[in-house]
Amino acid sequence: MKKTASAHWTGPIKEGKGSISTESKALSEQPFGFNTRFEGKPGTNPEELIGAAHAGCFSMALSLELGKQDFTADSIDTKATVSLIEDNGGFTISAVHLDVEASIPGIDNGQFQEIAEATKKNCPVSKVLNADITMNAHLK
Repeated sequence: MKKTASAHWTGPIKEGKGSISTESKALSEQPFGFNTRFEGKPGTNPEELIGAAHAGCFSMALSLELGKQDFTADSIDTKATVSLIEDNGGFTISAVHLDVEASIPGIDNGQFQEIAEATKKNCPVSKVLNADITMNAHLK
């Protein structure tokens, strides 16, 4: 399975403007820019999109892993906090912290912690942060 997303950008970094779209059209030309990324203005940014992807992926993966051990969650709520730091004249996503709150009948805390930790390591979005990144670059 392959899914796509795209971004378009015009102008210099601070005054420029961009848009992000997804194949599913869940996002269609969603605006973003320096002000939405670094100045807290309304709009999206790559870090919150990574956080949304990680939170969603983890919640689904946790449900799968719980099911393998005959548990079904009444609810799983995951918040991903993505840290972007200035690093050697550039920026680095240095960490992602997951806060997970779940209601799971019949499970004890030890079982839950074990399953959650394994899910954190094996969730596809957790793994992508260490992925081999390839690229084709062409001038128009």
